Order: sequence, then structure tokens, then C-alpha cells
Amino acid sequence: MSAEILVGPVPLSFVLFALTLLGVALLHRHVLVVALTGLAVIAGYQVLVTGFAEGAGLAGFVAHVHHEWVTLANLFALLTGFALLSRHFEKTRIPVILPKWLADDWTGGFQLLVLVFILSGFLDNIAAALIGGAMAHALYQGRVHVGFLAAIVAAANGGGAGSVIGDTTTTMIWLHGISPLAVVEAYLAAAVALVIFGIPAARLQQAHSPIVKDAHAHTHVDKPRVLIVFALLLAVVGTNVAVNLTQPERASQFPWIGAALWCVLLLSAKVRRPDWEVLPEAAKGSVFLLSLVLAASLMPVGALPTPSPAVTLGLGFFSAVFDNIPLTALALTQGGYDWGFLAFAVGFGGSMLWFGSSAGVALSNLFPHARSVGAWLRYGWPIIVGYLGGYATLYILRGWSPS
Repeated sequence: MSAEILVGPVPLSFVLFALTLLGVALLHRHVLVVALTGLAVIAGYQVLVTGFAEGAGLAGFVAHVHHEWVTLANLFALLTGFALLSRHFEKTRIPVILPKWLADDWTGGFQLLVLVFILSGFLDNIAAALIGGAMAHALYQGRVHVGFLAAIVAAANGGGAGSVIGDTTTTMIWLHGISPLAVVEAYLAAAVALVIFGIPAARLQQAHSPIVKDAHAHTHVDKPRVLIVFALLLAVVGTNVAVNLTQPERASQFPWIGAALWCVLLLSAKVRRPDWEVLPEAAKGSVFLLSLVLAASLMPVGALPTPSPAVTLGLGFFSAVFDNIPLTALALTQGGYDWGFLAFAVGFGGSMLWFGSSAGVALSNLFPHARSVGAWLRYGWPIIVGYLGGYATLYILRGWSPS
């Protein structure tokens, strides 16, 4: 195998990945085809020319996929399983009685974002985003603005940034032997960001489609479905905590969390039938994300720049187009970061684009009109301002303290 071909100073693999992302941004109606094509081209180039860290040729590619299979399988199981969970939650009828407790002006939408933020602290951020989407669908009679969908994703990602059970990247930091308290400070930045992007997003949604206050006045909650939703969330959180506390060496050997979620889904199907009809669309969205994740894992990133506040800030923007799991793995190997800053950057940064995080892809499966980079940036620009404002606040009040 030969060395990486350079296009100027840039490895060709990065150029191919950048072209794939550009295709996703411009051809949002054909994102799955673009992502799969980009992955095939990148993998083919590396099979024929550069080889892989695990070896050369097709055998090296197979070995690389085997190395990544747990991450890919877990993501697929969670994205598809949480799509079914969100429909269970919607059919509990809890979302349609929420207006009883939420304000009937734009502050009601902001309260919803705060709820998603809180939920994400102890649930997976994908689940929090989908539950928020289900609530918004009911509250606004299906007319949910792209800007508000972006805010739901940002609230979910921000809410998980300070909790070691709220996001895959913070769980990775915890498993590396770093104290869970080291990432809690990310909540300071995330809370500031929530206020900055949440208020304009809630106002935008209220102007687009106000909260419905007087409908479903006599709605009754479907208690069996509530129990199913609770069991599903308990399976995810319980498995995550149990595996990482009791057998951390096995956490990366099997997709425990996704498997636990699907076991409960199948066992509970006799009580309430899941909406299996949503699976094809959820599976397509999942394959799209997995294609980008696998392509990102093929990039020849051997190290990150020397840790600093500016570098970590840049990683947040980078995570909007590059999977944050390998970024976090590289940062942990390198060391020298302030882990609260890193948790906020890579956890929240993906909210800037609809495909920048698992939560964004999952929510876009339910609301296809969100699959537009142009619309996401046009109406979700407060998320970028929120990221900068939250990061600056954390730096001013806490300072950079690497460990």
C-alpha cells in the first residue's frame, strides 16, 4: 500500500469526506444515496491505495468494520428503537394534555425546551430529542418550525453535555477514569446557550403556530403505554450505568444498551403494539448516520492539535460535520484537556447542523422537512451564538483548567 495522496496539504481522504458532506448539504432530498456513495468511494480508495490502521486491502477494511461494529450496532438499535419509543410516548396522550401546565405564549415553547434539557441529563440525548419532538408535534398540531426543531436538538445535546449518562461522549470520558464531576461544569455553558437560542426559537415557533390550549380537555392518559415508556427508559439508563460500573471492560464488546432497549420493546409488544410502520424511515435515517460515522472513522486523524481553549472551541464546530465519538477518543488518548470544556464543545457542537448529531438525525426522521442545511442555518443560527456565548461564559467564570 502507498502513502496518502495529498491535494495540496490536505489528504485525499479528507477531500472525499468533505465532498460527501457538501453533497449532503446540497442534495438534502438524496442524503442516503450521497452518504452511501461517499462511504463507498472513501473505502474503495483506501482499500486500493492507502490501507487501514488494521491492515491493507479488503481484509483491512473488514477488520476496521469489526473494530467499529459495537458503536454502529448500538447507534442503529438506539435510533430505530427510540423512534418506536417516541410513538409510544405520543400515544400515552401525555403530550396533548401538556398545555394544561405550559404557558400559552412563547414561554410555553421555552418551557418545553427546558424540559428536554432536563430529560437529557439522565436519558440518552436521542430519547430526549424524540420525546421533545413528540410533545412539540402535539402542542403545535404538527406544524413545528425547523428553527424550533433545531432548538430541540440543541436542548437535548446541551442537557447531556454535563452528565456522564446523558451522552456517549461524556460516558467515554467517565470510562476513561475521569471523575463525573469533571464534566458537570459543562452545564454552565449549556444553560447559558439554552437561554440564548431557546428564547428566539420559542418566539419563532409561537409566531409560526401557537400552542393549542383548549383542545383535548378530557383526554385520559394511556397508563400501560406510560409504563412501557418508563420501562424502555429504565432499560437504557439502567444498562448504561450497570455495565459501565460493574463490567467497564466489556462495555465496548457488545451493544448492551441497544440490545436492552429492543428486548423491552419486543417483550412489551403483547401489551401495546409498537408502530412498526415507522421503522423503514427510521432505518433509512439510521443507515445515513452510520454511513457518515463509518466514513469519519476512516479519516487519517492521528492526533489533534495541542489542547487549548481555542482548539477546544474549534472542535465544537468540527463536531458539526465530523463524528464526535472519534474526536473524543483522540482527545482522551492525547490528554491535557479541560474535560468540561471538551464535553460541552463536542456534545453541543453537533447541534449546528441537522446531521451533526445522532439526536438531529433521529428527529429529522420524524420531521423530514428539517433535512435542509440551508433552513437549519437560516433559522437555527441562534444555536451558533449560544455555543459561543456559553463557551465564553464558561471560560470567564471557570477558566481553563486542564487535567
